[in-house]
Amino acid sequence: MRKYGSIYLVTLFVSLALAPSSAAQNSTALKLVDTVPLPAVRDGDFDHFAKDVEGHRLFLTAEANGTVEIFDSTSNKHIQSIPGLKSPHALLYRSDANKLFVVDGDASQIKIYDSTTFRPLGHITVAIDADSMAFDPDTKYLYVVNGGRAAKTPYSFITVIDTSRLKKIRDIKIDTNWIEALALEKSGSRLFCVLTAQNAIGVMDRAGTSLTTTWPLPADAKHPVSLGFDEANHRLFVAVREPGQLIVLNSDTGRVVARVASVRMVDDLSFDSTLKRIYLTGDGSINIYGQKDADHYNLLASVPTRFRAKTGLLVPEWNRYYLAVPRYHAQPAEVRVYEVQP
Repeated sequence: MRKYGSIYLVTLFVSLALAPSSAAQNSTALKLVDTVPLPAVRDGDFDHFAKDVEGHRLFLTAEANGTVEIFDSTSNKHIQSIPGLKSPHALLYRSDANKLFVVDGDASQIKIYDSTTFRPLGHITVAIDADSMAFDPDTKYLYVVNGGRAAKTPYSFITVIDTSRLKKIRDIKIDTNWIEALALEKSGSRLFCVLTAQNAIGVMDRAGTSLTTTWPLPADAKHPVSLGFDEANHRLFVAVREPGQLIVLNSDTGRVVARVASVRMVDDLSFDSTLKRIYLTGDGSINIYGQKDADHYNLLASVPTRFRAKTGLLVPEWNRYYLAVPRYHAQPAEVRVYEVQP
């Protein structure tokens, strides 16, 4: 009991030390404008969104339900489901190729669909537990995390897939069994990855075969999951679950420049480079932070949500933020549509 008491005190101390003022929490940055009910989605969590900006569509993976849910963003209506997946996670929509790529973790596949008819076009095999991804719009390469814990290996892969030729290029072996989010540098060739098992950020050249450096996170920050990148200001944003924190790193050196308390159980992080805001979606609320400058951040609003509503996406082109809310007891699953306030 004494051991757990010590852990509690450390967690409490960090939470209090990082806690923002209550005055900041009373402001707002999002206005709820619509709710899309999903009565057919009855099981488990959602995982990720993807957007079709020109076609005004939104895609959402219902992980335990084994479906991709599709919405019209103009009418805010659910229009179709893609069934038959085992455990869908991240998605990529390519408008120029008219294709939708879905990472199906338990099937060990990247499944490919015609994005008009949603007819299956094939798949690319990866290791089990494929999950997070990042897309390079210049090369059209997709980087997909797979393997590790579910594969019962001490290492994971970041698999490179050519989405034009629908072909696996190579597997990059990473010596850790748990990787979460990825982020790609646009002005250079670096790839950043969240090494959750090591409580660290890994950095590598995308043309390389291994990590070039590893940046450890603070010792009292455990379970990093989400990643954002303000490339103009050379800042990486890392969402940590234990205790809930937003940690800001210098993306050139890995130095921690800021830490603020956040909602726990975060899954998604969005950065608005125009309004200079960071959105963290977690268990029970959306936290919105303002970037005063590259090294200073404050809580602008904490928007109450619901149990395990931790999948969100900012779409600046539509001035909207979307939140996927799982079914909870008698309350059905839904997608909440928020208007971003200036």
